[in-house]
Amino acid sequence: MKRIKKLIIACDGESASGKSTAAKLVSKKYRLLLINSGLLYRYSSKLIIKHKPKNQVNFLGNRFKKISYRKIANQNLHSQEISNHVANLAKNKKIRQIVNNFQKKIIRNNNKICVEGRDIASKILSKKPKYDLAFYFKCNLDVAGYRRWIDLKKKIPLNEVKKSLKKRTQIDKKRKNSPLIKVKDAILIRTDKLSKNQVLSKMSKYIDRII
Repeated sequence: MKRIKKLIIACDGESASGKSTAAKLVSKKYRLLLINSGLLYRYSSKLIIKHKPKNQVNFLGNRFKKISYRKIANQNLHSQEISNHVANLAKNKKIRQIVNNFQKKIIRNNNKICVEGRDIASKILSKKPKYDLAFYFKCNLDVAGYRRWIDLKKKIPLNEVKKSLKKRTQIDKKRKNSPLIKVKDAILIRTDKLSKNQVLSKMSKYIDRII
């Protein structure tokens, strides 16, 4: 494979749309640093649930100064309790700023990176540095719900999982601060009927054109 000097990819999408899996596969194939912004918000929720601080903003601001992304990524952050909490927390403008600053500090020091989340192309990588390619992921609710249900090892009723996903996407799209949107030049990837390898192959066709 051709040696890549610079490649910045933005991956946005709805809950359980397959964006995390796709971002991991692309990052591995093209040797990119992977940043999952969703994990940062889940980490924040985990801390709030556990410690119940009176001032959430100051508490999280101090915590993010003392931890690396790697340590956050190695934690188990996909419990249903965190899933139920994180959407409302992510609406908080000041908390979003803490997470955004944490991400941008990492991004400024890396020119080969894939960042995935819900406001990456529209906010985090909208300028300086701007993404080279943006992907937007969608998935039928029934398929997305089933996938998340399997991820949760069927510990929660499937209908409850689907309701949670639907509610999360509605909150993400309607929130005032950095709502989930598809930017004009983002490439739409529908994962409903695609295998992991087919998703990677489709993304690779676009990436290979610019490297």
